[in-house]
Amino acid sequence: MKKAALTTSDSGHCTAEEAFASEDESEGSSSLSTEEKDSENEALVRKKFPKPSQVVSGQKRGSESLIDETSDIEDLLKEEEEYKEASNYSTETSGALKWKEDLSRKAAEAFLRQQQATPNLQKLIYGTVTEDNEEEDEAREELGGLFRVSQPARESKYKADSLDCSRFHLEVPHDWDLEEVMNSIRDCFVTGKWEEDKDAAKILAEDEELYGDFEDLETGDVHKGKSGLDTQTEDVEEEVKEEIDSSAEESAKKKHLDKKRKLKEMFDAEYDEGESTYFDDLKGEMHKQAQLNRAEFEDQDDEARVQYEGFRPGMYVRIEIENVPCEFVLNFDPHYPIILGGLGNSEGSVGYVQMRLKKHRWYKKILKSRDPIIFSVGWRRFQTIPLYYIEDHNGRQRLLKYTPQHMHCGAAFWGPITPQGTGFLAVQFVDGTTPDFRIAATGIVLDLDKSIKIVKKLKLTGFPYKIFKNTSFIKGMFNSALEVAKFEGAVIRTVSGIRGQIKKALRAPEGAFRATFEDKLLMSDIVFMRTWYPVSIPAFYNPVTSLLKPVGEKDTWSGMRTTGQLRLAHRVKLKPNKDSLYKLIVRQKKHFNSLHIPKALQKALPFKTKPKTQAKAGKIPKDRLRPAVIREPHERKVLALLDALSTVHRQKMKKAKEQRHLHNKEHFKAKQKEEEEKLKRQKDLRKKLFRIQGQKEKRNQKSSLKGPKEQLK
Repeated sequence: MKKAALTTSDSGHCTAEEAFASEDESEGSSSLSTEEKDSENEALVRKKFPKPSQVVSGQKRGSESLIDETSDIEDLLKEEEEYKEASNYSTETSGALKWKEDLSRKAAEAFLRQQQATPNLQKLIYGTVTEDNEEEDEAREELGGLFRVSQPARESKYKADSLDCSRFHLEVPHDWDLEEVMNSIRDCFVTGKWEEDKDAAKILAEDEELYGDFEDLETGDVHKGKSGLDTQTEDVEEEVKEEIDSSAEESAKKKHLDKKRKLKEMFDAEYDEGESTYFDDLKGEMHKQAQLNRAEFEDQDDEARVQYEGFRPGMYVRIEIENVPCEFVLNFDPHYPIILGGLGNSEGSVGYVQMRLKKHRWYKKILKSRDPIIFSVGWRRFQTIPLYYIEDHNGRQRLLKYTPQHMHCGAAFWGPITPQGTGFLAVQFVDGTTPDFRIAATGIVLDLDKSIKIVKKLKLTGFPYKIFKNTSFIKGMFNSALEVAKFEGAVIRTVSGIRGQIKKALRAPEGAFRATFEDKLLMSDIVFMRTWYPVSIPAFYNPVTSLLKPVGEKDTWSGMRTTGQLRLAHRVKLKPNKDSLYKLIVRQKKHFNSLHIPKALQKALPFKTKPKTQAKAGKIPKDRLRPAVIREPHERKVLALLDALSTVHRQKMKKAKEQRHLHNKEHFKAKQKEEEEKLKRQKDLRKKLFRIQGQKEKRNQKSSLKGPKEQLK
């Protein structure tokens, strides 16, 4: 048996010649010994060598089913015969190296036989072996009828306890050509047989019975039930089935509907009540109360129910309105819708309202202060005249002539008292239609304060009429001594930048005052003072009464018009302010007096800065001019020769200068090259010295770290 085991588990590390020789030598002895040990081999093989197909099926079924001993014995005998034939065939065909074929299969079979022969320690110790629980737990918690809560921790713990660590479980691949292996997963697909509550076809049929025809609102497709002969035949079959087991189907259907209802309630309870707010609780209480009222007053008539619970939503009611203008009744249009709304007790009065406003970015024009505009706030539409302002860093509310382009600003107007936080929108007109964007501004109500103070900048100017060093008398800024007294101590300033302060009023002229400055003023200076002037908000409130217009003229209401619209309608041109027009400034040339320096100061000055009083040199008289020299012909020849010689000399000197310049340039390059080589040699020498010095310091440091005894050694 040992010999047979060795032949089956041969790894094949020998050469072909050695294999042939060993086979020839062992052929005779093996043929004699095999006949004598057939009985022993059969008994051992039956115990140790199971069939591979049995191993696969054993992994698939586990410990659920047992195989008969007789069938096992027959299979093992067949396998042993096939194994012997294969070994004999391999020995006979030694020239073709048949012993190397299917080595991986042989190794796998040998490993499986070894694993099958090892004992089960868990069975030896505890006496039982835990089995995998393949049945689904019916008591698992469901979510929405679609999902089940998985508990991986408990399952992994259970599997870890039931795992025998002494055995190595090998996953053998399934043979998908076998019918039984394919049937094991056939029900996992849609075409397989599912449970009754999970079968899609059955659930769709039940839904069709419950709801019938329906229309898809998104796509517009209409899905209708079956009709014609098919429906008739199905109805007949259903009638026959209903006669047989009508009670069973009704109970199943009722059970299915109850289950769906419970799942919906669980879903709603889990997802709706999880994040409930005060509004949701209040809505739930109102819904419960409405259900109680409906159940309580279901049998009574409408008159009795109105006395107990009031008018319900959806009922027709009759309302009596007092103090209505007669035009509302005379010009009533039943085709024109009217919205009724209620106001609080504090919303009936009129006062100053502050709001935060921003011009709409799609509106083309900018809004101007004191232009009438129509606000839609709450249940009201009215026309008013707002003032736009912006709050500075010191809390001052400064008036704006126009609204900012891309920024919020404040607005104050006279109108109905509105609760804080109420939103609004503004339009400039409501009559007619316009192709452009009509909403001019949006915002929110901030405060209801009657003591709001909006100020604008005011600049007062005056002129000095008497100057005494740093003190000056100013006129033209005020009209009376009382106004001067109000502004005593105020800061004033000149255009040139000299600062000053108002002191006291003067008796004459009226409105003049005395002021002190940092420096002496000139008569041409202009003095001004910056002040802030409070602006009053116009008390204008005009409700939009478009409902009082005749039929067909509801959209023709127009309130107060702006000055620009009035000027355009009456063709009135704007008269420009003369002071605002640009003028051509003609400045006269200023002539300064000549500089006068005293004689004592002239003596102390250096010579270069002293004024020079020398007379200009005039023309030289003709009698003092030098007479012209007329040369002889011989002298002219001598002068020409000297000129030629001097020209040659100058040319020679120029060439010599150029050559000397080139020589100096070459000499400079050579010197520079020598200097670079010298610096390089010095650098290399410096590196070598530093290297030697560093090595010496390192040796000294090492010797200092050693003790005195080690240094002596």
